[in-house]
Amino acid sequence: MDMLVHGNEKVDLGGLNEAPGFMLRLAQLKVFENFFSEVGGRGLKPGEFSVLWVIRNNPGIRQSILGQSLMIKRAHMTKLIRALEDRNLLSRNIPDEDRRAVELTLTSMGKTEAEAASEWFFAYEQGVGAALSEAEREQLLALLRKFIGI
Repeated sequence: MDMLVHGNEKVDLGGLNEAPGFMLRLAQLKVFENFFSEVGGRGLKPGEFSVLWVIRNNPGIRQSILGQSLMIKRAHMTKLIRALEDRNLLSRNIPDEDRRAVELTLTSMGKTEAEAASEWFFAYEQGVGAALSEAEREQLLALLRKFIGI
């Protein structure tokens, strides 16, 4: 059935429910909507947390590699890094051997923030897909990793 139901209204999707890209987009929007209603007031957005967390796990990572890994466009990445640096959560270093590169590390405040945020972030993520059984959730994650190439 190609129907979305909103209250008493039904919307015919005309086969869009068979389009993986469309379904992934709806899933992403649903996850973000739930994120902001449940934990959005905690100070970090999902993208900000993911950047801090990956830097935490890869101290000195080059900004370009981080952006490519998280699929963040260069211009947005520059803005995001500048904002996190302004909040004293990370520091940038330009290595002598490659003056075009930027290496990123967390400040002590950034480490503390990332660790504290990881508790509520991963607790929230455990609830994502609560309508799925544990086996279905693991299957979804395995399929997403395969789709992404992880």
